[in-house]
Amino acid sequence: MAAFRSLGINVHLAFSAATSIPATKKSMLLAEVSMKPKAVRSVVTAIALLVVLCSSRVHSIQSNAPSNPDANAKPLLLERNEGEVRTRRIHTDASVPASSQFMLKVSPKNNGSQHLVAGTEEVAPGATLPKHRHLVQDEIVLIHSGTAHVWLGDQERDLHAGGLVFIPANTWVSLKNIGADPISLSFIFSAPGFEETMRCNSVPAGEKPTQITPQEQKECAHLGHAESAGRAEQPGK
Repeated sequence: MAAFRSLGINVHLAFSAATSIPATKKSMLLAEVSMKPKAVRSVVTAIALLVVLCSSRVHSIQSNAPSNPDANAKPLLLERNEGEVRTRRIHTDASVPASSQFMLKVSPKNNGSQHLVAGTEEVAPGATLPKHRHLVQDEIVLIHSGTAHVWLGDQERDLHAGGLVFIPANTWVSLKNIGADPISLSFIFSAPGFEETMRCNSVPAGEKPTQITPQEQKECAHLGHAESAGRAEQPGK
């Protein structure tokens, strides 16, 4: 009976130690088994194998556990004027006026987000967001005020306050403010990337905007997995 009680204790200890014994120790434990007297060897062998199997099982579970890439993402509560404000650079190709400023609020650089990018923008009367497409990300644009004429794939229409634009990846889009008041909008991307194009096409607020050539625009678009169509289309009205 004492031997069985000892076996029970050893089994319990084997389970407890399974997750903490290094691989080298396991090898030593198995090697020591062969040195035991035959009467004890079978019991020790069972315990040693139990330790190895339990440890391997725990390691497998830990390896297959889903990772959490957003573990370091910072939760945010932001007011309208809080974020990374940037001013767009001046196009040397004399293309239609671009929107002057935008604000990045959520991105890997702003708060560690690895899945979403979000920000806001004011589009002045007559200003345009040039025709482009995103090769990887979907985008949602929410219009909070003003009147926009939007080209989206083979569609075009006017949208007003409360309007929404869903832009699937690889879909051409452009927008122009055709009203007398600024357009206030929010944008959300399904994955990071295009915010780097936006940074490349702009300078931090407070700095003098530099010029940007068509070739530089293409290089900036490449950074964010996007493609520019050059001069923006004009509404037929």
